[in-house]
Amino acid sequence: MKITRYYLMAITMITSVFAADPKGMAAIGAGLVVIGAAVGIGIFTSAAANATARQPEAAEDIRSTVNLPLFLLEGVAVLAIVVCILEVVI
Repeated sequence: MKITRYYLMAITMITSVFAADPKGMAAIGAGLVVIGAAVGIGIFTSAAANATARQPEAAEDIRSTVNLPLFLLEGVAVLAIVVCILEVVI
């Protein structure tokens, strides 16, 4: 409970610093997008590695099944970063 309160205080201070300059929030948004994409790609890759370890004969099928969601996730992350960059520029 005590740690959560400190996190909330830190988030409040950070958002109050960037409240006067909304372009600063775009940098935080870009950072969150990168972290979220990295976690998602890590989960997909971990699941594929576990599935391949359990059934080595299905490795080609697992690899081809996992590739499309990974590419889509990476594409969404790139688009979100472009939107954050455009927010800073415009």
